[in-house]
Amino acid sequence: MTWVNAVLQGVFLGGLYALFACGLSLLFGVMRIINLAHGDIAVLGAFLIWQISTSFGISPFLALIPTLVVMLVLGYVLQKTMLTRALRGGPLIPLLATFGLSIVIQNGLLQVFSADVRSLGGQAGPIAHASWTITDQLSVPVLGVVVLATAVAVLGGLQLVLRRTGVGREMRATAQDADTAGLVGVPSSSVYARATAIAVATATLAGMFLALRSTFSAASGPTQLIFAFEAVVIGGLGSLWGTLGGGIVLGVAQTVGAQFDPQWSILAGHLVFLLILATPRGRSLDLGGVRA
Repeated sequence: MTWVNAVLQGVFLGGLYALFACGLSLLFGVMRIINLAHGDIAVLGAFLIWQISTSFGISPFLALIPTLVVMLVLGYVLQKTMLTRALRGGPLIPLLATFGLSIVIQNGLLQVFSADVRSLGGQAGPIAHASWTITDQLSVPVLGVVVLATAVAVLGGLQLVLRRTGVGREMRATAQDADTAGLVGVPSSSVYARATAIAVATATLAGMFLALRSTFSAASGPTQLIFAFEAVVIGGLGSLWGTLGGGIVLGVAQTVGAQFDPQWSILAGHLVFLLILATPRGRSLDLGGVRA
């Protein structure tokens, strides 16, 4: 039963990784760039929620609402001001630009919030620690269920938007060929800005759940970026449902690895990632656009 519990906890952990990877996958699928600041943007969102929650004494879930609005605008402006110019310089410049943005965010957070670790678990109330006990060795965390359900809802919602709405069709058309889409009246800059805004918002959501289930600091971003990137690669670049599967595989690998030795937890996830890369599927990764 201990192994069953490990797999179950891994599935819930995978939901968090899928949320982190969602924005990364969308941005790569639409714009063909890997946002190296994605993890730091998630941590920035977590700090904003923490600040609002502690300043006004409200639940992190309420603090999430104004934070999401701010981060949506921030994502839109980020694309219009920085990423648009970086995209004109070829595939390497956006990578360097987002790497620079990552350093700026980390140092800015260090200056404002110091290097102290923080958590939102205390402000969230019983949901952060509540669980349903099935047997002595098997329990279901309420927060884990909420995170997994949120990940499914977000990924399913995005899939629906891409498949059924005009905005989604514009994103898919731009992902396939931005120049041709422009010829039929689809402005790629606006499509990219909307995709970036959505990606930043989902990163903020993931940052809040990270802060609810563990501690975070100004230096937490790069680690979350690695997990998100691994989940995206394992699940398939540009595939939203694949991102959920990749996150769950990574989460289960980590929790099962921890059953052998707690020090093997992170290593087991990395090994699964490398194993996927070594397979024929990994060596021929599909670099196509976002798929609906």
